[in-house]
Amino acid sequence: QVQLVESGGGLVQAGGSLRLSCAASGSIFRLNLMGWYRQAPGKQRVLVATITSGESTNYADSVQGRFTLSRESAKNTVYLQMNSLKPEDTAVYFCNAYLQAAINLRPRDYWGQGTQVTVSS
Repeated sequence: QVQLVESGGGLVQAGGSLRLSCAASGSIFRLNLMGWYRQAPGKQRVLVATITSGESTNYADSVQGRFTLSRESAKNTVYLQMNSLKPEDTAVYFCNAYLQAAINLRPRDYWGQGTQVTVSS
């Protein structure tokens, strides 16, 4: 059983910062990719940032230069540092991991429960 536990959401004023954390635990044979997605009210879930096992990162254009995703491989944990936050960053943020739970299983996506980030103007 794989679990993704998120923390760090909250309410912040525009221009402020927040740091999200996501730790993967349980049966993990190979952790290929981790990242964050977000879903604003009435909108689809969209990619925010991802990081590979080799620590290559990919960011949505809307957060490039403001958000930084890092990875602590020994703890299967990723951190999303969010700076210069804007009201349009308000959303539920979901942690994602694309991993192989056991050697005889195919890699697949796992999701956290989501954490609310609210940026006031």
